[in-house]
Amino acid sequence: MDSTYAVERPDDVPLYADTKTVAFLRDRYRRKHLKDVVPDLPNGATPAGNWYELVGSSYDRTTYGFEIETTPEQDQALILKFNSLPNRSHFHILTRNCADFVKDVINLYQPKALHRSYVADMGISTPKQMARALVQFSAAHPELRLSRFIIPQVPGNIARSKAVHRVVGSFFESKKYIVPSAVVSPIFAGCVAAVYFGSGGGRFNPRHDAMIFVPGGEAELPLSREERRAYQKALADLQARANLESSAGEGEEAWEHLQSKAQPELDPHGRLILQTKIGPAVVNVGISANNVLTIDASPQFIQALLIARLQSELQKSSLGKVSNRQIGRDLQLLHRAMAEDASLEASFASRP
Repeated sequence: MDSTYAVERPDDVPLYADTKTVAFLRDRYRRKHLKDVVPDLPNGATPAGNWYELVGSSYDRTTYGFEIETTPEQDQALILKFNSLPNRSHFHILTRNCADFVKDVINLYQPKALHRSYVADMGISTPKQMARALVQFSAAHPELRLSRFIIPQVPGNIARSKAVHRVVGSFFESKKYIVPSAVVSPIFAGCVAAVYFGSGGGRFNPRHDAMIFVPGGEAELPLSREERRAYQKALADLQARANLESSAGEGEEAWEHLQSKAQPELDPHGRLILQTKIGPAVVNVGISANNVLTIDASPQFIQALLIARLQSELQKSSLGKVSNRQIGRDLQLLHRAMAEDASLEASFASRP
């Protein structure tokens, strides 16, 4: 099972997700694996709360991971440390937030490895500062064998996650803050700029040297700019052959329109499908890699889904967040869907 995607098998991850589908997957996962800690409400409904943040996080955001070597003795010390603490939340946005938790854990393994920045972050722990400090510490300690990976946000119409900034960087890189400040007080804006560039500015890139996490497989190298352009051309050629509009967003808009009227269900094998009505008929559409071509749905629906996914993966903002093999698989699925569409047309044309 995989809580990152709220599915049982890697191939069950939906190719394109919306809020209804994600809520369905999360609640199904909760009922199957977390019911003892997150029980149903008295009326059997899904409870509110922040439990969902641990289930299906990759539908909400892109995650950047940093991994170092540890010893069994260090791991045991961490377990003993946390088991000895009271099971109470002490969260505070300024003094004890999630980045502080990361800092405490890493410093238990490697004392004084991570620290706050009192210049760039005004003393508040931030995820980007912790990542930057870990990279710098690991550069001086190659025996830690630091590795980086990215878990990309699943394509869909859920709001795309934004780049992570530090405190001063968030102010400086936001036009709605820095522009009025420069007008009202150029000196203040100049000081902000000096702190921003003096502390490293936006030079730290968490994507640098990061591999792409692939569900159920080995991490892979990200797609290059040249490969992205080649795949964009291949997709445009396929759309032209299928007599589809190749303008940006057309595939996504077509699929999102269909998805908005559909309800997530499970096929007889427990795999995710979308069920919708086209006129009087009920149509099932497979939306994961393992059933998108096996459910008896119109090839046009399947093509719309795959084009929507590929358009999302090949956006400029997705550069460095998708691998060559993932794009290749999705294009192959689209090839097969179009081939089935052509064979259906040929069979109908040959009928007397």
